Amino acid sequence: MAGRVKVARRLRTGTAARLVAAAASEFNQYGFLGTDTNRIARRAGFAPQTFYRWFGDKTEIFIKVYEQWQRDEARMLQRLLARDASDARLVQAVVTHHRTYRTFRRSLRQLSVEDEDVRKARAESRLNQIAQIRVWNREQPDTTGDLAVALFKIERLADALAEGEFHDMGIDRSAGETELALLIHRLRSARRTADR
Repeated sequence: MAGRVKVARRLRTGTAARLVAAAASEFNQYGFLGTDTNRIARRAGFAPQTFYRWFGDKTEIFIKVYEQWQRDEARMLQRLLARDASDARLVQAVVTHHRTYRTFRRSLRQLSVEDEDVRKARAESRLNQIAQIRVWNREQPDTTGDLAVALFKIERLADALAEGEFHDMGIDRSAGETELALLIHRLRSARRTADR
C-alpha cells in the first residue's frame, strides 16, 4: 500500500510539474491573454481536461509559473554568490533571466495591476526575495523598506535592460548596467566587509 502512495505522489508531482513547465513556455511565447488551458495541457502531453484536475484556472497556473521563475532566479543567484561572482556577472545573469522570460514578465506586470491574486502572489514573492537577500547577507543593515526600494530598482532596471528600453531611447545600456551593478554591490557590501 505504501508503495502505491509513493507512485501516486510521483505521478501527481510529475503531471503538475509538466503542466507548469508547459504553461511557462506558453505564457512566455504567447503571453497570458494569448494562451489557454487547452494548449497548456496539450503542450504538456495531456488531454485538455487533465489541466483542471491539477489547477483551478489559468491564473492559478500563471502564479505557479511565477513562483518557479522566482525560485529559478534565486538558485541561479545563489550559485553565483557561492562562487563570489562579480557584480557585473550578477547583472548579466539577472538581465539574461529577465530577457529569457520577457513575454511572461510583460504579462506579470499587467496582471499585477489587474488581478488581485497575482498582485498578492507578487507581493509575497518580493517579500521572499527580501528574506533571501537577508540570508545571503546576514550583515545587511537596511530595513525591509530600504531593501524593497532596492529590489524595485533592480527589478525595473533588469526589465528595462531586457526589453531594450535604453536602446529605444538612443542611450547606451551601460548606464543601466552600471546602476544595476551598484545596487547589487550595495546589497552585497556588508557581507563582503564582514568576511574580511
